[in-house]
Amino acid sequence: MKPDLQDSYLAPRDWNCHSPLISPGYKSTLLRGPTKALLPLKQALAQLNAPVYGADQFGPLDHDLTKNAIKNGEPLGERIIVTGRVMDEDGRPVRNTLVEVWQANAAGRYVHKVDQHNAPLDPNFLGAGRCMTDEQGRYSFKSVKPGAYPWGNHPNAWRPNHIHFSLFGDYFASRLVTQMYFPGDPLLAYDPIYQGVPENARELMVSKFSLDVTEPDFALGYEFDIVLRGANATRFE
Repeated sequence: MKPDLQDSYLAPRDWNCHSPLISPGYKSTLLRGPTKALLPLKQALAQLNAPVYGADQFGPLDHDLTKNAIKNGEPLGERIIVTGRVMDEDGRPVRNTLVEVWQANAAGRYVHKVDQHNAPLDPNFLGAGRCMTDEQGRYSFKSVKPGAYPWGNHPNAWRPNHIHFSLFGDYFASRLVTQMYFPGDPLLAYDPIYQGVPENARELMVSKFSLDVTEPDFALGYEFDIVLRGANATRFE
């Protein structure tokens, strides 16, 4: 059972709208999901203002995953631009907040020693970046479309194309870690992580193709709005 965090700024989060902490279809949750009641966050911490992380620590290419790790050339894969708005539960923009992303490369391989998928690493692609929202709550970053990869959860198990997102928002009680999926991916129907989210909320994690965001002769564009709390909140994963 997850705790409700009530304070003068935030309504209680409805945990029934999110994935269960332990989901038999997602096997690793049987081992790492909490089996005891969680400890409520102290009210003073829940109300602690953010951002804690400022833009002064950013590198000039942190928002461009196609350039922030170049050694001998451009990374391989289909270039994409991802943009959207970060909003609170009342639809107001969350300004100047940190958005962190990480993902597999175009072949479905992470730059991590634990990832032993038999797919090539790309020396020109780190697979991690970050950006800040502007005064309208909008963020934007460039990358390559991540590939699907096997993950051993069940026979012939493959993860859909996805990008991981991490945000704090204005308060620590607004913490969100989620995944962005791509429209029309046939693997979504077979993925227990995606399917573990209540059916009426799954589409909140699927980006939308945008010709307006697409840059001619360079990259396809996708829109992905993020709501940190409330009935329309983007779901935890």
